[in-house]
Amino acid sequence: MNILLVYPEYPKTFWSFRHALPFISRKAAFPPLGLLTVASLLPPEWNKQLADENVAAVTNEQLAWADLVFVSAMIVQKASAQAIIARCKRLKKVVVAGGPLFSAQPDKFPEVDHLVLGEAEITLLMFLRDWAQGSAQPHYVTNKRPDITLTPIPMWSLVSFRNYATPLVQYSRGCPFDCEFCDITVMNGRDPRVKTPQQMIAELQALYDRGWRGTVFVVDDNFIGNKRAVKKMLVELIAWQKQHRYPFKFLTEASVNLASDEELMGLMSLANFGDIFLGLETPCAESLREAGKTQNTSLDLRSAVVKLQRHGLHVMGGFMVGFDHDNPKTIFQDQLAFIQEVGVPVAMVVTVMALPGTRLWYRLREEGRLLSETSGNGTTGETNFEPVMGMANLANGYRKLLLSLYSAKNYFARIETLMKNYRSRIISTHCSGNELVALARSMWDIGVRSKARWWYWRLLAKTGFTNVRAFPVAVKLAIYWIHFQEVALSAQKDQ
Repeated sequence: MNILLVYPEYPKTFWSFRHALPFISRKAAFPPLGLLTVASLLPPEWNKQLADENVAAVTNEQLAWADLVFVSAMIVQKASAQAIIARCKRLKKVVVAGGPLFSAQPDKFPEVDHLVLGEAEITLLMFLRDWAQGSAQPHYVTNKRPDITLTPIPMWSLVSFRNYATPLVQYSRGCPFDCEFCDITVMNGRDPRVKTPQQMIAELQALYDRGWRGTVFVVDDNFIGNKRAVKKMLVELIAWQKQHRYPFKFLTEASVNLASDEELMGLMSLANFGDIFLGLETPCAESLREAGKTQNTSLDLRSAVVKLQRHGLHVMGGFMVGFDHDNPKTIFQDQLAFIQEVGVPVAMVVTVMALPGTRLWYRLREEGRLLSETSGNGTTGETNFEPVMGMANLANGYRKLLLSLYSAKNYFARIETLMKNYRSRIISTHCSGNELVALARSMWDIGVRSKARWWYWRLLAKTGFTNVRAFPVAVKLAIYWIHFQEVALSAQKDQ
């Protein structure tokens, strides 16, 4: 069997980093971890190729070669996924589809031959059993949660690291919290399942053996969902990092209650975690309570962010506008003031979306406020339900907020605020050529050609004199501004 695994294209979103990638000569931010894991679950005697549309368009030759085409996507990739499936059907190819998009909207893809939904460790094996017997069904789904200690190492041989900024690993699935708007518990449950420390070390060793050095994204729903287990794993990771002279820096996602655990923050710093994404959401306490975001209401968000920064963890933040309790006259300015005050340069602000299967989706459907399916892209200023503040107020306020956040003055001011609190503890034993090239390109594209040149040189000078260990972070964040200002401008064009 010849198997083509296809990953659809991302639109312009915060997470695509499309406009920052040229600085490091990369085509895509992240490789498709899900499809690479699926490849390892398939029979070893089958031939496999990966086609990532974020790197290069799928060719007719690749499709002609394939006996089966596997497609996996998130909701935001829907348009590209539909185009790929349509091409496959014109060529009379058998399509097998799975992942968050198809699990959330299975009835929207009647042309897919086999929908393999939920977690592949169970449903894909069901499909493969039936396929071998010549009795494959059109639809596979289960309510069971797999034991991820049995999940194989992703098939990294299918990708070239030269195309990607950051490879991915996954340690756990699930989150103990149940925020109203979040679909993580719908997909992966509230009981965080973890891999063994030995399993994680084996996955990192696989990346190391293939020559990767640099940042690795631990792409968990909530890295600290099972604190006892993660602490044990970190002890093993620290030992491995020391033994291999710290080849990796880590980025992950977690909940803000990390700031209440000194031991865990210390272990993460020792393991070389430098960046952490937190769902901060909003400074409006009523909106946090509305969303069931109890982990954010039980502590002071401003103090928590500063505490994490001082432990050497650069905080990136997720923020939302459009909650029922948001005051349309003040929320946009309150968000701007809050984000500026805590010094979160990478502030990924989106409008609230009602994702299928979430508590928010069911509540709004009962209230008769759902308007359409979600696009999964909250950066357009619109949403898929009727907000209390009105669609026009939300869209206009959101777009103005983005322009303010990513003006050169405000963005570089946030980096300077971060540099005052941030105490980098990253241990790096190498400096890649790409990093030097990125610095040189930033000096020209931002330091000479852009409107931010004055703030750029001021940032580099101040950081070099007052916080030199954080200099690489300052350069990286300066480059990110190129991407984020384009996202902000795109939101205005979508108006």
